[in-house]
Amino acid sequence: MHGRVAARVRELAPALVALSHRVHTAAEIGFTERLSVAAVVETLAAQGIEVRVGVHGLETALEARIGAGSPRVGLLAEYDALPDIGHGCGHNVICATAVGAFLGLAEVVGETKGTVVLLGTPAEENGSGKEVMARRGAFDDLDAVLMLHPGAGETIADASALGLRSVEVTYHGVAAHASAFPEAGRNALDAVVAAYQGIAMLRQHMSPNDRVHGIITDGGQAANVVPLRASARFLLRSPDVTRLVGLSRRVHAVLEGAALITETRLDARWDQVPPCLPVRSNSALANRFGAYLGVPPGAGGTLLGSTDLGNVSLRVPSIHPMVAIAPEGTVLHTAEFAAHAESARADAVVVDGALALARTALDFLTDPDLRQAVRAEFEAAGGRLDVEALMAPPVSRAAD
Repeated sequence: MHGRVAARVRELAPALVALSHRVHTAAEIGFTERLSVAAVVETLAAQGIEVRVGVHGLETALEARIGAGSPRVGLLAEYDALPDIGHGCGHNVICATAVGAFLGLAEVVGETKGTVVLLGTPAEENGSGKEVMARRGAFDDLDAVLMLHPGAGETIADASALGLRSVEVTYHGVAAHASAFPEAGRNALDAVVAAYQGIAMLRQHMSPNDRVHGIITDGGQAANVVPLRASARFLLRSPDVTRLVGLSRRVHAVLEGAALITETRLDARWDQVPPCLPVRSNSALANRFGAYLGVPPGAGGTLLGSTDLGNVSLRVPSIHPMVAIAPEGTVLHTAEFAAHAESARADAVVVDGALALARTALDFLTDPDLRQAVRAEFEAAGGRLDVEALMAPPVSRAAD
């Protein structure tokens, strides 16, 4: 079966590269990826595959299925771009490899007694589309989820990533003339500054792999008026979901403390966009994928960015390997990386990556020992977590 899958993927190589380039040219922002979705639909329709668009609560989400029965493997296609930069994260490559793997498996899936599901997942960059889809049941019947991401330097098969959540902070004070009647005021900007400094002091007592960073977004309008209102935005990151929850509580306590010492009122709005939780990479699956690209087993690492694939990985065994399309030192989310995403090297990864994904999925469908190893690792790491409960807004220690 592997030989037939490989032959089919290589036969489809021109169409897959063309799809990658079409998505790269479209360069649509999250939730608006209509041209990109149309390109996927046309590519699949040309091979006789029916696609459902507008699924799982999102207009630009898509789903296609081949085969029937169990086990069930999901292949994820991202296709959103960055404002102004375009495909500086190479989602066009992600899209084309997932579609290529899906079409390659169409040749043999009927012999496996399993199912392969292609899911187009919008707005990874700006809206955590996978979490929106997950809440609508998009991943509930899957036994494993596979995707790849383009990167720079070395290929990392067993790649994890930091979780990310945000908090929008507004302090409400009392305005007064800053010179004539300062005693009548309560300074909202002082509260923001106190919060910013408090978080800076918190950093020395955090795990070195955790992150908190932020900006002041509103500091008042006139220097001779005690600011009535001031705002800031902070991002929190951690490679461990338990630590991310604990860090959120500690940051919230700092925010409340700043309100207490300045006699202002705090309005803290957590997660206006659903968080990206840490990626829990499944090593059994990742090493199998890596073997098909010649990556030694155990070669892994934690990315210092974040992705909504993490939310899926805490529900279903998942992988998110980083496959190099650019030289070492090339920075993602830049125009330079966007250019590499349409290069000859990226085109080669479209084909080779699609084949590695297809072969890994085929092994999962046909190898019960691999499925057992994947499930055992997933359960040992904590199994399926209640993601929505983990993302509940934190409360301060004073509320205990």
